[in-house]
Amino acid sequence: MTGLARRPEPEVPGAEGPAEVRLDVFLDVSCLFPTRSQAKAACEGGKVDVNGASARANRALRVGDTLQITFPGRRRTFVVRALAEKNLPKAVARTLYEETTPAPSAEALEARRIEKLLFPEREAGGKLSHRERRERDRLRRG
Repeated sequence: MTGLARRPEPEVPGAEGPAEVRLDVFLDVSCLFPTRSQAKAACEGGKVDVNGASARANRALRVGDTLQITFPGRRRTFVVRALAEKNLPKAVARTLYEETTPAPSAEALEARRIEKLLFPEREAGGKLSHRERRERDRLRRG
C-alpha cells in the first residue's frame, strides 16, 4: 500500500442534478465562457438568446432549452443536456450541452480567409478608421 488515496472519478451530472440553474452560472460551468462575469456581460449585451428570446443573466435554465450565442464572427447554437451548479473538469463540463450549429459553408470559410488576408489584425490595436471600415464593407458587399 502506497498510502496515496485515489481521487474519485467526477460524476457526469444527470437527472439527480438541479432542476434549474441561472443562465450565467451555466455558461461559466459549461466552459462556454471563461468566467461568470464574462457570461453575465454577454447576456446583458444581448449576445445570448434562450429558446429564441433574448435572456438576462438571472434567467432560469432547464434541460432541453436551446441557447444561441453570438461569438465574434459566428453565431452558435446549443441544446442543454444536463445542469450543474459547481465547476467541473472541462471534459465533463462539455457533456452538459450539445452543439447543433451547422458547419460553415465553403463560401463562408473562403470569405473569412480572404478577409483575414486583406485586413490582418491591427498591430496598434483599437478600432478601424472610417476609411478602413468603408473599404472593408465595400469588399464584403462585392
